[in-house]
Amino acid sequence: MRITSSAVSLNVADPTASAEFLKAHYGFTEDMAAEGFVSLSRPDAGFNVIYLKTGLATFKPESAKGHADGLLLVFVVDDIDAEYERVQAEGVAITTPIETEEWGERYFQTADPNGVIIQLVQWMTEPDAATAS
Repeated sequence: MRITSSAVSLNVADPTASAEFLKAHYGFTEDMAAEGFVSLSRPDAGFNVIYLKTGLATFKPESAKGHADGLLLVFVVDDIDAEYERVQAEGVAITTPIETEEWGERYFQTADPNGVIIQLVQWMTEPDAATAS
């Protein structure tokens, strides 16, 4: 098998609102859009983020219809404190203020207009070193 690209697809009530949030605050660009569908990317993300409108007749499998509950959209960054200050200055509501886990993960969370949690992370220690003890 050869994977040529990757994406995460999220089922939300308002795909345009979520897409505009990622574009405005996280530097994504729109690759394509249609009624009930928006695909976004950034060259450094390694995957596309796709929003699909909840209830689309073409959404398969039927059992997966619903909201993106429990999902975290996570991006690892170089300077978590600078990103925290930046999104606050842009007026983005912080869902979870900066925390540092004992294993070295420093993060904060925001939520897009559909409630999808976006988490920015900076590793303060290498992930393998943090779990080796």
